[in-house]
Amino acid sequence: MRRLFGIVFALVCAAAALALTWPTAFGLERTFPLAQVISFRVPLAAVFAAAAALALLCALIRPVRAFALALALVFVVAAGVNGALVFQRGMGTDALPEKTDTSVRVMTWNTAGEATSAESIAQFAVGMKADIVTLPETTIDTGERVAELMRDLGQPMWAHHAEYGEYGITGWDATSTTVLIRPELGDYSVIQSSLDGSSNTSTVPSAVAMPVSGDGPIIVAAHAVAPRQEYMSQWRSDLQWLADQCATDNVILAGDFNATLDHMTGLGVDGGTLGRCQDAASVSGNGGVGTWPTDVPALLGAPIDHVMVTPDWTVTGSVVMRSLDGSGSDHRPIVVQLERTAG
Repeated sequence: MRRLFGIVFALVCAAAALALTWPTAFGLERTFPLAQVISFRVPLAAVFAAAAALALLCALIRPVRAFALALALVFVVAAGVNGALVFQRGMGTDALPEKTDTSVRVMTWNTAGEATSAESIAQFAVGMKADIVTLPETTIDTGERVAELMRDLGQPMWAHHAEYGEYGITGWDATSTTVLIRPELGDYSVIQSSLDGSSNTSTVPSAVAMPVSGDGPIIVAAHAVAPRQEYMSQWRSDLQWLADQCATDNVILAGDFNATLDHMTGLGVDGGTLGRCQDAASVSGNGGVGTWPTDVPALLGAPIDHVMVTPDWTVTGSVVMRSLDGSGSDHRPIVVQLERTAG
């Protein structure tokens, strides 16, 4: 009986480890509470490693040795696979390549509303030579102030936004998403369906900016709702909506997705990560670096902020900025450098 119990328990542990390490095997990557747990791959690997160490200690007890060694093997494999996934996606690069005349730099930063000052945003954006800046949880008043400060620093920008409700009534900056675009990319306008919410993310807004003139990309400033238990259905529909924005050519999608690459499994087409879009950070060595929260080391956090691009664009570099962790926001900004794909 003891042996049977040990076999069953070991199989249950193996199934649980598989579900946490490879949730797509069970179709659970967007299911509560597994979706929350798999957001943090490095801590998950550490938990499996600790469990393996404990199992090895138990293996010193002769009657349970075989059982403990079997568990240790399961946990070692799970820890190794989780660690390997983070390593494969990239554990961080320190700098962008030199910007060329044809480069486009995209910056995204969930500013947590008034927690981040317009001065901090503007100085960072100018310092990074950003051509496109998407700012979830940023009101248009702040966005316009950022644009003015950037103009004064020699880098003018046009400010656009989408919002749900009135900030003055709700008092919640997450009801607004702002996008800044450099005039050299052409004139832009946020489409009506973004403004009235008839086609948009469910709970917090995204902004789809279409070029009115020039051959600039469609720019989607993204913000999906956080996957809290009561919002799981809306979160899943938000991710599908964002994937649908990458169905056409020449799209740059950037913002707070409240989702890691694991959650996007099955939402890509034609080799894309989300729709036809590829995740720029993972292509350029930063896909495993956590962007949230800023009060833990980056490799222990969840990479939920992304810049994604259709095949019209080639990623030449990216950086997740860790030096701004004390700026007020609980998210780290990402900056990506792009070039037009030849051909």
